[in-house]
Amino acid sequence: MKPAVADYQYRTMCLRIVPVSGPSIKLTHFPRALTMSNAEVYLPHEGYDVTAYAASSSLAPSVIDLTGIADANGISRDKVASGYFDGARCYLFATSWAAPVEDEEPIVASLFGKAELQDDRYRIEDMALIDALGQSVGETYTPGCEKTFGGQEFAGYKVALGPITVAGTITSVTSTLVFRDSARAEAADYFGAGSIRFTSGANAGLRGKEIKRHEADGTIEVFESFHYAVQVGDAYELIPGCRKRLEDCRDKWNNVINFGGDSFVPTSSQYAQTGTK
Repeated sequence: MKPAVADYQYRTMCLRIVPVSGPSIKLTHFPRALTMSNAEVYLPHEGYDVTAYAASSSLAPSVIDLTGIADANGISRDKVASGYFDGARCYLFATSWAAPVEDEEPIVASLFGKAELQDDRYRIEDMALIDALGQSVGETYTPGCEKTFGGQEFAGYKVALGPITVAGTITSVTSTLVFRDSARAEAADYFGAGSIRFTSGANAGLRGKEIKRHEADGTIEVFESFHYAVQVGDAYELIPGCRKRLEDCRDKWNNVINFGGDSFVPTSSQYAQTGTK
């Protein structure tokens, strides 16, 4: 049951996009900006559109597509292409344009999915959170740990990321994938399988990238290049990684009690063997 229903005589739709990092983007279908009762301003709908949303009593998830012209209302070509909106949460609600109230009549909460750029237009798939009910769940036995490094949930990995996160600046750039901070003194591969994100420069605010290789001289190689070229002097944050092996958990983090792998479970080729004399 909805807590409130917007006045049908003055009803209009509003959308709030909350990226993983960075400020929220607030849009409305009304032809002029709406100032909510909490002073939040929602910009008019020029340049974007939301496909129709349909709700049913089944557990089938509903999909909404957000389409529009790049660079309109804060959704730029670079932000879409760089993954700025990947995993963003979206909140669609109805309210009265005569007396707008944020989240007055909630319609759907959702997550941004696949984004496409077509010339100067974008199209982003928006999947309702109810889709989580349709996901297959279960435990898989593997030699490698399946826990998220740094996870603090029940039975999580329990290593706090805050105390081990470090910061620095780039001192040299080899390519779009390889750069270096000569001030780093950690052992080789300490940051392997970790992540790096930039806090200044053109890539500031974009999601971090997984680290493929870390050398003792401070060289970092990532699997995917950042959207903008990395420059000398760019500030960054580094989070160490775990390669999901028993030896990493035991020797590197002294956390074998929370190791989530099954290193001693026999493989199918072993347990399917028949006995011999």
